Amino acid sequence: MSDAPVRLSIQQFATRTGLSADTLRYYEKIGLLRHVARDASGFRVYGPRDLEWVGFILRLKDTGMALDDIIRYAELRERGDSTLAARQALLEDHAARLQDRLERDREHLTALQAKIELYRQQTTA
Repeated sequence: MSDAPVRLSIQQFATRTGLSADTLRYYEKIGLLRHVARDASGFRVYGPRDLEWVGFILRLKDTGMALDDIIRYAELRERGDSTLAARQALLEDHAARLQDRLERDREHLTALQAKIELYRQQTTA
């Protein structure tokens, strides 16, 4: 994403992020994308900072953070450095939930692997 041109149209930005133009408009509507620049014709234009921010939003989504929490994070981010501690706490809470999920997933994987091994033993005997 670092080799992005300075200005991307909504379609170019959608292609780069893997999101639809409708999703980008929705993110703007709910406050996840703020201060989206417009060109002289009024069309949205996105830059490298927008790519970086959407990449972080997608990472939060991919790791299971609830949309309400992502919106809360965006609101805190918008308010500036006075919210650093609150943003850190929000991310720490999410990281703890993610760690718990990873541990559960490891347990599930171990159980599945044991069942697969049982089937292997029964089918090769």
